[in-house]
Amino acid sequence: MDVKIEPEKCVASGQCVLLADTVFDQDDDGIVVLLKDTVDNGEVDGVTEAAKVCPAAAIHLEG
Repeated sequence: MDVKIEPEKCVASGQCVLLADTVFDQDDDGIVVLLKDTVDNGEVDGVTEAAKVCPAAAIHLEG
């Protein structure tokens, strides 16, 4: 699965980091940072949930 983010949409809620900290991080302002753009099978559930709960819809999944 490929992950794409739109940092300009991010509202710094941090839900993505709580759900998938191996894929997402936050910069000093709390804005999402993508640590890797392809996730392993073991990370799919957390990343999928992060995309669902993102209040700004800043996370997009492909594949």
